[in-house]
Amino acid sequence: MTMHEGSLVVVSLASPREKFWGVLLSLSASGVVLRGLPLEAFEDFLLQCAPGARTLPQARLGATTVFFPAHRIERIELDETAGAVEGFADRFRRLVGRDPQVDLLGEENLPSPPRSQM
Repeated sequence: MTMHEGSLVVVSLASPREKFWGVLLSLSASGVVLRGLPLEAFEDFLLQCAPGARTLPQARLGATTVFFPAHRIERIELDETAGAVEGFADRFRRLVGRDPQVDLLGEENLPSPPRSQM
């Protein structure tokens, strides 16, 4: 699987050390734009999106669009299941029952599948 705009990724950052999970919107020499949330908020986000969750609208966590400059980026990982370790997106799909991009981007902003290169 390849990483492209629209992929679900985990971005590891330095100064300060933090990790973000979300949809890769763009990647360039200057940095990365991501629509997502801090990794430490993933469990709360997952619980509020689960079927039957009763979270007040004003208390809901939401994804934000952020730019991280290249000098802060330590690495970018494609969010995927590897052996017995379940990826965040696969866990979201299993527990919530829908694609996490729907909740991160909103249905009207879902990316088109990548075009094949000829």
